[in-house]
Amino acid sequence: MHIDTPTTQLATNPSGQLLVSDTPISFWGGIDPANGDVIDEHHPLSGENVTSRLLAIPGSRGSCSGSSVLLELLDCDKSPAALIFSEAEEILVLGALIASVMFDKSLPLLRIKSEDFKTLVNGADAQIDNDLLRVSTQNGEQLIAGQRIHIDVFDDQFNDINLSDEDRRLLSGEYGKAAEVSMRIVLRMAQLQSATHLIDITQAHIDGCVYNGLSNLKFAERLVEWGATVRVPTTLNALSVDQQQWRGQGIDPEFGEPASAVGDAYVAMGARNSFTCAPYLLNSAPETGEQIVWAESNAVAYANSVLGAKTQKYPDFLDICIALTGRAPASGTHLDQGRLPTLFIDTEFPEQADDSYWPLLGYHVGLLAENSIPLVRGLSSAQPSTDDLKAFSAAFATTSSVPMFHMAGVTPEAAHVSQQLASDEHSTLPVKTITIDDLRTSWHSLNTAQTNQVDMVCLGNPHFSHTEVKALKRLCDSRAKSPDVDIVVTLGRDIYQQCLDDAIIGSLKEFGVQFVMDTCWCMLQEPVIPKTGSVLMTNSGKYAHYGPGLVKRPIHFGSLKDCVDAACNGSRIQQTPAWLTS
Repeated sequence: MHIDTPTTQLATNPSGQLLVSDTPISFWGGIDPANGDVIDEHHPLSGENVTSRLLAIPGSRGSCSGSSVLLELLDCDKSPAALIFSEAEEILVLGALIASVMFDKSLPLLRIKSEDFKTLVNGADAQIDNDLLRVSTQNGEQLIAGQRIHIDVFDDQFNDINLSDEDRRLLSGEYGKAAEVSMRIVLRMAQLQSATHLIDITQAHIDGCVYNGLSNLKFAERLVEWGATVRVPTTLNALSVDQQQWRGQGIDPEFGEPASAVGDAYVAMGARNSFTCAPYLLNSAPETGEQIVWAESNAVAYANSVLGAKTQKYPDFLDICIALTGRAPASGTHLDQGRLPTLFIDTEFPEQADDSYWPLLGYHVGLLAENSIPLVRGLSSAQPSTDDLKAFSAAFATTSSVPMFHMAGVTPEAAHVSQQLASDEHSTLPVKTITIDDLRTSWHSLNTAQTNQVDMVCLGNPHFSHTEVKALKRLCDSRAKSPDVDIVVTLGRDIYQQCLDDAIIGSLKEFGVQFVMDTCWCMLQEPVIPKTGSVLMTNSGKYAHYGPGLVKRPIHFGSLKDCVDAACNGSRIQQTPAWLTS
């Protein structure tokens, strides 16, 4: 099938003011797709606006949905004039690539050396001239050589990649337009990752069903128009609304209808309407060593680290392209070499630590790791549960750029990679240490509320598991909720049904717990979060980080018991746990 080559209009040599930070940022949860404002209150650029600026960051971190935010910014003409990186970057590159392929819009992407990046000054006038960055300084013009990142998918036949016969059939259009375009996108990303061939994958989890604006819906519906059909079993991430309840919740149809329609489009491609950000809780969870393609940052970290499955941290849109072809680049954490740790982090398990320890530790490990795969040592006696590791994975993925971690004595590959490192006499990894003082610093960073007031308790980021719902029931039994506090749990349809079968839901509803399915706290806004709900509380390190920027409300962070205590008392009782003050 012949495909018309888009005639993309690029601002090939943009000029403007530099907006510089040496801290990576998650575009999703960090930048408002409607106006370009930096909303991540924990980021140095908080309060700035990226529109028409030459945004210079080392790379992205956090959510896989950063690509869809960039796509929406481009579609609404609110994007930066260019992106300048000092590290390998895929999430934002993919967003620019999709904008080029689907909407004839894009922006220049330039990578420069780290030592040159350090010389950039926020607010300086600059221009990109092909592979050159020209910066105006007090001493004249500074010339910085870089490398433009090539994103055109229609300009070659990818002869530098060893293609199978099936790859060539996909690329030739034999299986339709959606499969061909998807294959071209996969191959361009494979080139950027220096992959020499593709591998078969057994399943996919799609994060692109999150609704960040009309561009996300247009992308999915265009694939449906082109006859897209997934080639492997495919699950779907949480949507931006509860498909079954959004009208009753009072959500504006101008948002609710397209947000729900995104999910319908992916189901039309053959995906399962799982709508959960915790696909590892489904009966389709992968086994150790299984090659998969998952997006959603917490799920990627959990799959790689806790399950021992193999996936890269796939950006929104690349996930469905791989599901439509069944083929993924043979690179990164798909390969054994790409799963080796590059950093040791030493810590000690505090005596009498409660369940808030694990998201707090994950958050701080992610801050230290940045773009290094860490091997965390000192926790072999801690015996974390799968729920603890779920909370750790989500917080870790919020602050780091990498798709996995190892935990000595806990995660399945830790012993093996330790032996590999020990056998390499030339292997000397840097070592960082986490102390109680360090964790206290992160605790105060996550606790942004300044008063004891609590108006809403937000649980289920990531989605609650069956065991978490049971733990919540135990904490709520024989207690009474304050009428002034809402307590809401988000969870997947499968887990909700399992809890119904076990007769857990009824007593929790009697206590006053509200259940929301299909969506998650990262997407929930008013009116689910009431206008009168000015202070929130959560046990999620991920939501404690993103929430203040997403919903413009301060947040208390604490254990599940702390959350239930707040729901019953109408206020936060314990500010800092005893294990963290000793």
